[in-house]
Formats: sequence, structure tokens, C-alpha cells
Amino acid sequence: MENTTDHLTGTSTLLRPDVAADHILDSASAPVTIIEYGDFESPSCGRAHVGLKILLGHFGDRVRFVFRHYPEIEIHPHAERAAEAGEAAGAQGRFWPYYDVLFEHREYLSERHLRQYAAQVGVDLERYDNEMNDHLYRQRVQQHAMDGRNLGIRAMPTFFIDGILTDVSFGLRHLEDAVDHELRMIDST
Repeated sequence: MENTTDHLTGTSTLLRPDVAADHILDSASAPVTIIEYGDFESPSCGRAHVGLKILLGHFGDRVRFVFRHYPEIEIHPHAERAAEAGEAAGAQGRFWPYYDVLFEHREYLSERHLRQYAAQVGVDLERYDNEMNDHLYRQRVQQHAMDGRNLGIRAMPTFFIDGILTDVSFGLRHLEDAVDHELRMIDST
């Protein structure tokens, strides 16, 4: 996807959810959208995952969550393959359960483990094996990462709230505050 700016909103078109390429949790009618660029092997992303589940539960249907891959392959050797496996699970409608399992076991992302997790969440393993052997989803994973680089992402995880970068380097409280702020702005109009 080309990184252009929407002249009406001033937001990069890369920061609009794409139902064809993104994993989207909850309704398109939610007033606030959180986009995360993450890495399944990253300790920071793993910690953020726990807090994010609580945050999403707190805001319920008022927030839509989008996950995009940003495997930091230089420091996380299994991250890109885990992202491909996530896409393979997603092609069978099992992305979100697989996403949870990957973050819960981020220290164990060998090929054998990825396949075990796929079986655990009910993925058709024959299809999974074929797609993984063919690297069917590598291009999508790499496109997510390239889009992230075009947005200037430098650290994991990176979050955008309604197209605005939200710094979580000091904890997810900043993310919760940003969502609260956006919802108050919406509610006051």
C-alpha cells in the first residue's frame, strides 16, 4: 500500500484498516481504532499483549483493534516465521486464538512449536503445512513491515490511535489515556 496522506483528515492512508490485509478485532463502527505493529517474539510486545487484552475488555465495543506484523528479524530470528504462521492460521479463521497462543509462548517459536500451536487452535494442519512450506504469506508479512518502516516505526510495539502515534515506552497507561481522550472528544461532539 502506498503511503499517501488523506487531505481531508491529514492521516496517512497506511493508518486506515484494510479488511483484505489486516486482522481486525471488533466492529468497524467502533468510534476509536487502535493499530498495533508488533513482533510475536518481542518481550515488549509480549508484555503489551497482556495489558492490551485488559484495555480492550475495558473499552469493549467502543474500540476496534488492528494488528499488523513488524518482525524485527535482526534480533528475533523466529518472528517472521511466526508472523507467517499467524497468517496461515488467519486464512482459516483462527488468527486471534493463534495470536494469543504465540504471545503466551513467545519464547518457544520453533517450526515444531508453531505447528503444535496451530493444531492447538484447530487449524487444518495439512493446509497449514502446505502454505508454510510455500511461504504463502511471507509477502504480506513483509508488506506490513515495509509499511511500518514507511511510517517511521523504530521500536516494538508501536501503536496508533485513530492515526496518531501513541508512545507506550513508559507503559500502556499512555495508550489507555489516549483512547479515553479520543472517546471524550467523540462524546463531546
